[in-house]
Amino acid sequence: MALVTSKELMLDAQKNHYAIGAFNVENMEMVQAVVAAAEELSSPVIIQTTPGTLKYAPPEMFYANVCAAAKAATVPVVMHLDHGSSFELALRAFRAGYTSVMIDGSLLGFEENIALSKAVADACHAGGVPVEAELGKVGGKEDDHDGGSGSGYTDPEEAAQFVQRTGVDALAVAIGTAHGVYKGIPKLDTERISRIRERVSVPLVLHGTSGVPDDTVRECIARGMCKINYATDLRIAFTKGVREYLQNNPTAYDPKKYNAVGRENVRQYVMQKILLCGSNGRA
Repeated sequence: MALVTSKELMLDAQKNHYAIGAFNVENMEMVQAVVAAAEELSSPVIIQTTPGTLKYAPPEMFYANVCAAAKAATVPVVMHLDHGSSFELALRAFRAGYTSVMIDGSLLGFEENIALSKAVADACHAGGVPVEAELGKVGGKEDDHDGGSGSGYTDPEEAAQFVQRTGVDALAVAIGTAHGVYKGIPKLDTERISRIRERVSVPLVLHGTSGVPDDTVRECIARGMCKINYATDLRIAFTKGVREYLQNNPTAYDPKKYNAVGRENVRQYVMQKILLCGSNGRA
């Protein structure tokens, strides 16, 4: 089917107390793996690219990959810009055909974040594309995205004001997660999700989920998270498969051979996370 927007999918997840997995991709094989996993479990899925990924290849090229995979699929597929770093990049993704856009002004002051997020929401809404924004600082570093210390937890009252003034369709909130690889088990303020949920009507998004224990993710979903982002662990899974194949086949030279192993690793990982999010059978 054709690519769809994230709005109705996330509202259904919110209503029925599950979440949709959002998976960052870096190449064609990862796109294939994510869609294959979603097909096998009859799940809607969100495929994402970061600004760092879009420096490697432009949004138009990633859009073409995902659009082709979505057309051949029987499940809803969303093409999403993750951590859009500027108004210009958000609009380029929008014009390239992305069906969901995130603008990340979380490192700006509160009023500056509102102004930037509202500008992107107004522009994208004119074309029927929903917008995700971020309030609070999800720490850590991944690709070119640096969330800083991550000490800026989302304030529930500010969140309510932010959503009302910007008109965004989804809100990424900071509860103690971080991007990249955790050095220990993360301790999350899950109760904060419930307090934000009481004041904010739009779907909530959890960033920095790679490495978060499954039981904690389930609690986050039960408290109101509707979109769960995964990036680092997909890269690790893909690279592990490629590395192991090349170690076992040192004379190999055909990228199709070793990329296929990386693709299968990603497919298996994505299936696990779809089951964790509870979106299986929701397509």
